[in-house]
Amino acid sequence: MKTFKNILVAVDFNDAVGELISYAESIAEKFGAKIWVVHVAAPDPDFVGYDTGPQYIRDMRADELKDEHKELQQIRDMFIDKNIESDALLIQGSTVETVLEEAKKLKADILIVGTHKHSFFYNLFAESVSVELFKNSEIPVLSIPIEGEK
Repeated sequence: MKTFKNILVAVDFNDAVGELISYAESIAEKFGAKIWVVHVAAPDPDFVGYDTGPQYIRDMRADELKDEHKELQQIRDMFIDKNIESDALLIQGSTVETVLEEAKKLKADILIVGTHKHSFFYNLFAESVSVELFKNSEIPVLSIPIEGEK
């Protein structure tokens, strides 16, 4: 039977984060695994070929990243039992590639993601992050269906 030592939970800041983490927590309790809560923030403008602009723009972006990191740590503290080893990481980059690279770096044994329910036509024309993770992941991906925005 496969054992899990590292569980990566890829989150965006929505209402389903608690549900995703509860799945990770049950696996972590069974195997004594560590939970990594990871959020991928948009890359810096200069990374994607745009000028970063004046200093105040860079300062605003730095403040946004600090706030997102604090929120991620609060999510970890709120939803993960203190007896389970866990860490929260905020990483900048392209979502799919960054999650997959981080899974390798952390030696993750399983990736947990949320999947929005969409219509057939939506799925036909728009590739989702979770679908791309399924297609490109080298480790098992547990996809949790989440409700869309109402």
